[in-house]
Amino acid sequence: MEKNVMIFRTMGKALEKHVKPECKVLVVGNPAHTNAWICAQYAPSLPKHNIFALTRLDQNRATGQIAHHFSLSVNDVRNVVV
Repeated sequence: MEKNVMIFRTMGKALEKHVKPECKVLVVGNPAHTNAWICAQYAPSLPKHNIFALTRLDQNRATGQIAHHFSLSVNDVRNVVV
């Protein structure tokens, strides 16, 4: 987690310094929501609603676990929300 803090602190500071407030930021590194929050703390001029986290890996894992639990194919599992 310490490495993530260093990375996303650096990214947040760079965003704060170099981008327009309309900039949209998508964070995909797990833990995505925590990393997005760290980034946002170091880019206070960016509106918080412009910073997003993508949790596709977590969704895929949840889908796989549900499929395994119910002895289904992952293709048969629908509408999983993380």
